[in-house]
Amino acid sequence: KKKKKKKKKKKKKKEKEKYKEMEKQKENQKEKEKEKEANAIAKQDISWGSQIRSYVFQPYTLVKDNRTNYSTGNIQAVMDGEIDDFIESYLHYAKEHNL
Repeated sequence: KKKKKKKKKKKKKKEKEKYKEMEKQKENQKEKEKEKEANAIAKQDISWGSQIRSYVFQPYTLVKDNRTNYSTGNIQAVMDGEIDDFIESYLHYAKEHNL
């Protein structure tokens, strides 16, 4: 009788371990699905109307980052490559929005 009880206990223990492993796998699968959904939402269709920056030359000068709403009137500096302020504003934006 003792051997049968030990075998049953071992069998139950193995079943519990299998069940726990299956639960872990399900949980991992759910996490992966959530990550995929988050990535899909984050990725936009790159098409007309999804520009990052707007450049206005006339009747006034303005460069505006449409993601962060940072803008500057010194369009010539931006055209010459001085975009550090835009990068910094995006980094703050990304940190706030967990991107």
